[in-house]
Amino acid sequence: MKRIATMYLRHDRALTAVSIMLDVAFHAGRSGVVSGADIAKRGNMLRRGIEPVLQALSRAALLDSVRGPKGGYRLGRPPRTITLHDIVRTVTEKRDADEESPNELSGKVLDPFWQTIDDEVAAKMTQVTLENLLRLAEDAGMTRPNRAPISFSI
Repeated sequence: MKRIATMYLRHDRALTAVSIMLDVAFHAGRSGVVSGADIAKRGNMLRRGIEPVLQALSRAALLDSVRGPKGGYRLGRPPRTITLHDIVRTVTEKRDADEESPNELSGKVLDPFWQTIDDEVAAKMTQVTLENLLRLAEDAGMTRPNRAPISFSI
């Protein structure tokens, strides 16, 4: 039996991906660019450790990768259209080809239990966007660096 496993509660990669996406949304948005090194530094992560996550998010078009000396990453879509479920699914979903459970208890008790929990979390994560998290940051008193007021003086 083929199944798609997201595994929200058992995946550090999911937490890393959400952290990266929020960092990019907060510090760059759709118009600015942030470097992978800056993302790693702010998130207290190793650059080489987040590189596969950055690549997966870029392949899924959740991030745009900008090359060159001033390159880096920016959001691939508006934050209101990127759900946490999109992010997590991108970096955790794998297709298990006829994978057997290690034992009968796992197959009949633990696997269905974890799948139920994952389904409930997935439903909640589908309702939360990066824009929701950005509002929470603003409500917490954080100021986005690329949110300078627009001046129309001539």
